Amino acid sequence: MNHHPCLRCGACCATFRVSFHWSEAQPTNPDGPPEEMVVPLRRHELAMRGTDGPRPRCIALRGSIGVDGHCGIYPQRPSVCREVEPSWEFGRHSPQCDKGRIAHGLKPLTPEDWAMLPVQLPAAGAEYHLRPTAADTDLQTLPGGAPPGPQPPDDPTHAH
Repeated sequence: MNHHPCLRCGACCATFRVSFHWSEAQPTNPDGPPEEMVVPLRRHELAMRGTDGPRPRCIALRGSIGVDGHCGIYPQRPSVCREVEPSWEFGRHSPQCDKGRIAHGLKPLTPEDWAMLPVQLPAAGAEYHLRPTAADTDLQTLPGGAPPGPQPPDDPTHAH
């Protein structure tokens, strides 16, 4: 069975400093990173423990990079982690993902890495929301002529 490439990578977690506003962490935000996993960085900024030095490795990283590396607090990860897109998952290259992978001797992801993944549809009645990222507002055009991000419906009454 094929698995999401991020569930066997973890390179970004051991390449970059993970810093964010203090209000994202517990106890201020119960859905944020646990208080014991963060360290003060600057006046209003925290960092994930282990990423604040010259050889970053996030305390939440589990497994081995490139084998089974993954985030141990995925639902509670900080916003900066949520914003990192794996290369080609959404049809575009991610320089940050590529840099992390290359730093650990891994090849950058390609569109083919996503081709064999099973499609998971939301459960009946489930709600899901797409959150635009900075890349969604980029003025580049994706192959096929469509701009990145959500597209308006093909409705002749819809003003473009």
